[in-house]
Amino acid sequence: MTEGLHPPLQRTAHPHEPKEDDLEKLKKWQEARLERKLRGEYESAVFHLAELVNQNLDTSLSVTSVRVDGANNTRKSFLGWLIQPWLARHTDNRASKSNNLQGALYTARGISHILQETDLFHSVDAKIQRSRDHLAREGDVDIVVTTREKGRFYLKTATEFGNNEGSVSVTGRVRNIFGGAEFLEGHYSAGTKTRRSFHGLLSLPLSPSLRTMGQLSLFSQERDLSSFASCSEISHGLKVAINSNWGAHGVHEVAYQAVLRHINNLAPSASVSIREQAGQNIKSSISHSWTKDTRDDKLAASRGYYAKLFQELAGLSGDVSFYKAEVESQISRRLVPGMSLSLVARSGFLKALTGPSHFTDRFQLGGPLSVRSFRANSMGPRDGVDSLGGDIYWSTGVSLVSDIPRKPHWPIKSHIFVNAGGLDAMNGTKALSDNVIGCLSKPSISAGVGLIYRFDPVRVEVNFGVPLVASKSDGVRRGFQVGIGMEFL
Repeated sequence: MTEGLHPPLQRTAHPHEPKEDDLEKLKKWQEARLERKLRGEYESAVFHLAELVNQNLDTSLSVTSVRVDGANNTRKSFLGWLIQPWLARHTDNRASKSNNLQGALYTARGISHILQETDLFHSVDAKIQRSRDHLAREGDVDIVVTTREKGRFYLKTATEFGNNEGSVSVTGRVRNIFGGAEFLEGHYSAGTKTRRSFHGLLSLPLSPSLRTMGQLSLFSQERDLSSFASCSEISHGLKVAINSNWGAHGVHEVAYQAVLRHINNLAPSASVSIREQAGQNIKSSISHSWTKDTRDDKLAASRGYYAKLFQELAGLSGDVSFYKAEVESQISRRLVPGMSLSLVARSGFLKALTGPSHFTDRFQLGGPLSVRSFRANSMGPRDGVDSLGGDIYWSTGVSLVSDIPRKPHWPIKSHIFVNAGGLDAMNGTKALSDNVIGCLSKPSISAGVGLIYRFDPVRVEVNFGVPLVASKSDGVRRGFQVGIGMEFL
């Protein structure tokens, strides 16, 4: 005869299972248990699917057509222009053995990627389906791409700070204006130094890979130069450019520019040199630029490098004729966790082909975005109160950037910097090498400490510095200096 059971009985539940009276803990425990189960089932399904696909990669499949659904505002001819290279790559057996499942998956992924690159769609979903063609053979499939287009119209108003000035702006954009991934954008701003500015841009792809783009822009701006020269400048221009992205080899741009420039609004104290430059002139030039950027952060890089080369030749028509070249580089390296070293170097050269160089074309140097602890555009040749700019310059800066102690996640960093540079006018009676040596032999040097605040899309610096070496004509700035911009020395 079985003996009766007498309470209290021993608890048989799992030791980690919560007590029944704690309903909230029980609910969370059950939810976590269900989540683990679903995650395990999902991972198992993905594993089996991947195993199934890998076992059948060599299965014969031939892509016979591609359909794009949802692209109502995009021309079919443009979609075919983008897709055809991928389809041809798949069907050409002599080029690659790709008439199989692996090739079909690669083609579907490539088509999906190139449609995403157009920036026309919110989402792009590619699927492989059995061909709908009545004459289709065994193994013939279609790639069906389901898309959802982005809105065509965009309008934004903003208050902006950059390059040591503030402005309010209105930007309007029309996407896919002709159905071929063309973008039409207009931007108007009014600010403290650039009093009024308008920029209109039409861009369109020139290659199915979308690596080459064509651009047509119209621009007009009025700038107040009174902070370093006793005048203002108004310019109206046209620019036609072709941009080509060569991937690891950088980005090239070839452009033609025609600009009507007017130096006006001279102050009573304007120097003779500025008065000689007053009036209208036309610049007609072709230019080429090459840029490569591997930095991990464009505003406060801790590793990678940046390089840019710019060349311009003016004189095809118009009133000015010159050759101008400028090079810039930056290298950043992380020394220890939370501390990095940045080295920046810039240099430029301007050679007037007929007569003296024009004030608008010359280089300017100095300021919180350039050589710190000097006033903006105040270095180099002067005439009275006016900075005239120069034909040859160089500048370099070394910065040691570190996190705030115990606050590495803060967007504020501290830095120690040393800057140096020189700006001079070309002496036509001397050789180029003598002009370069003369400019290098008279450096202006500054050093200091400060704080860097990353405020996307600009960088803000508050520095305390002193000029260590300065030329008599340089405008120095001892003590605190604030800089707002995207490119710093």
